[in-house]
Amino acid sequence: MKVDELTHWDRRGRARMVDVGEKAVTYRRAVARGQVRMAQETLERLSGGSLAKGDPLSVARVAGILAAKQTDALIPLCHGLGLDAVEVDFAFDFPAASLLIEARVACNGRTGVEMEALTAVAVAALTVYDMAKAIDRSLVIGEIRLVEKSGGRSGHYRRDGERPALAQEVF
Repeated sequence: MKVDELTHWDRRGRARMVDVGEKAVTYRRAVARGQVRMAQETLERLSGGSLAKGDPLSVARVAGILAAKQTDALIPLCHGLGLDAVEVDFAFDFPAASLLIEARVACNGRTGVEMEALTAVAVAALTVYDMAKAIDRSLVIGEIRLVEKSGGRSGHYRRDGERPALAQEVF
């Protein structure tokens, strides 16, 4: 790939913030997912809400929402966006001893919300880790990925092989 094909680099190879000033305002939506793998006992305690620090999923949901709203402060070349909606949901995958995390972000804007959805998932996962680490140091955060995006010039994208929305499985 050539440097001039990367939008966040100028012709001289220097980092730059993309100028979106002339792009049309359209409805933009993104869905991201990730997971936290853990010991089966930890997942069972998490699902029962019996951790000493309180309800980690409620805290992680709020942390993910706040993180999505602060993405431009965390990722240097992201634009600040007025988000219209941020949702963070969880599902328990007992056979895989994993907590599944999904973030859905939307706005009317000139640039997409993929980074906001990915940031929401990452921070929600880190929050779960923080709240459960006292009973399980083996937690592994992973599989953070963009699942779907729509709006804007590049159109609709959906990752192959993804399951339906976690919102249908929420605990």
